[in-house]
Amino acid sequence: MTGPKPIKTIKIVKKRTKKFRRHQSDLFKRLSSSWRRPRGIDSRVRRKFKGTTRLPKIGYGSNTKTKFMSKDGFRRINVRNVADLELLMMHNRKYSAEICHNVSAKKRALIVERANQLNIKVVNRNAKLRTEELE
Repeated sequence: MTGPKPIKTIKIVKKRTKKFRRHQSDLFKRLSSSWRRPRGIDSRVRRKFKGTTRLPKIGYGSNTKTKFMSKDGFRRINVRNVADLELLMMHNRKYSAEICHNVSAKKRALIVERANQLNIKVVNRNAKLRTEELE
């Protein structure tokens, strides 16, 4: 059985694929690279001098039609139990299921089985899947 095909109408265009890094995080070990806005009184980056690192702006935002969309054309919904799959029954060409990390292997098997019946794509269907070991 083949999985559902997404309703992909528009090409996904990322305006910026590079992460925004914190200014001078490469110079000092005490600074983490996670983004913080420069607030210094003389900061060249805050004042947007030519040749300095770029600041995040509204213009880097994704197209609203393709926002939160994965490369396969689906948006992802977290699933914790079989009942959560019922929400996706009518929307299986727009949304795919992603089983949460703290769901047991036994429940995962039930979720994947029900997803096959409803023709819902499960992103991580093979996670925590144990193969029988030969003795």
